[in-house]
Amino acid sequence: MTTPRRALLMLSLSGVFALLGGCAVVTVASTAVSVGASAVGLAADAAIGTVRITGKAVGAAADAVIPDSQ
Repeated sequence: MTTPRRALLMLSLSGVFALLGGCAVVTVASTAVSVGASAVGLAADAAIGTVRITGKAVGAAADAVIPDSQ
């Protein structure tokens, strides 16, 4: 293989590897964002569940203390 063709081949291959490397970085970043969003969603669900349980407990306590208006 001649030197200019070999240089062109090496340049082309390095370009392809650079593009693949960029894809890997984008994939890893995308996965990290997805995992982070899932964690935030789970934390929000837990907080909402806690508020609901607390609200039910407060409601039950209020029902026990406040007399019925009949």
